[in-house]
Amino acid sequence: MRIGDLSAATGASARSLRYYEEQGLLVSERSGGGGHRTYPEVAIERVGLIKSLLAAGLTTATIKDVLPCVADESIRTPWLAGRLGDELKRVEEQITDLNRTRDILAGLVERYDTGPASRAAA
Repeated sequence: MRIGDLSAATGASARSLRYYEEQGLLVSERSGGGGHRTYPEVAIERVGLIKSLLAAGLTTATIKDVLPCVADESIRTPWLAGRLGDELKRVEEQITDLNRTRDILAGLVERYDTGPASRAAA
């Protein structure tokens, strides 16, 4: 499948797909005719996983280490478990910070909200 097809199937832009390839997260082959990138069907699932891991806040370097473990369930290393544990801790700290921010904003809204009339005037 060509890059446009993979982009349409995954919702990732062609630019993102090329970036994933540059980072070693995705592999393509070049066609003989015009040198176009071609991807195997499994690339759809892989791009979905890459997008999910990026959305979770993992760096491309961490994702590059995680992807082989997803492809081969027998790969388990204490180092990778520790690295993922660090990522989990970082995400949990972000959640704590966001909850604190939400509570502050909710308090401010409650403090300054004088009722339906003030919302209509704004």
